[in-house]
Amino acid sequence: MSANKLDPIDRRILLELQGDGRMTNVELSRRVGISAPPCLRRVRALEEAGYIEGYHARVNARALGYEVMVFAMVSLKSQAEPDLSAFEALVRGWPIVRECHMLNGEIDFLLKCVAPNLLSFQNFLTGQLTAAPNVASVKTSLVIRAAKNEPGVPFELSDHLFPEGS
Repeated sequence: MSANKLDPIDRRILLELQGDGRMTNVELSRRVGISAPPCLRRVRALEEAGYIEGYHARVNARALGYEVMVFAMVSLKSQAEPDLSAFEALVRGWPIVRECHMLNGEIDFLLKCVAPNLLSFQNFLTGQLTAAPNVASVKTSLVIRAAKNEPGVPFELSDHLFPEGS
């Protein structure tokens, strides 16, 4: 099932679940205009096809005592595939790193880090990140505030990319 093979009901199911992954199947079926059994079959098919990767609660980091968010831009000494994979494996073991993206250009990786305070982030930065094998340099930017934090994809754009009947 490719993105342009999704029918309008499948796209609506994804839109609704992206907005509220906790709703019941009955509520979802009501919102998309089909009965509950075929709605559940469609959700399971979307899960099996990889369109739905999981269901998560969005937790408030500050309420839990994580006051610091930092983006770390990491350049490596070597970009050979084994070295990239080794760095990615290392990053997966660091709980402070919440996202890791390999980039094209001067910076090899962008890491989103969340820490309780600046001292704990600094300890991670100097004790683990900059000390990691193959790390050439790290530039950091402290987040002052977030103006937008939207998970998922912009379905309002997908309707233009994949109009009904295409």
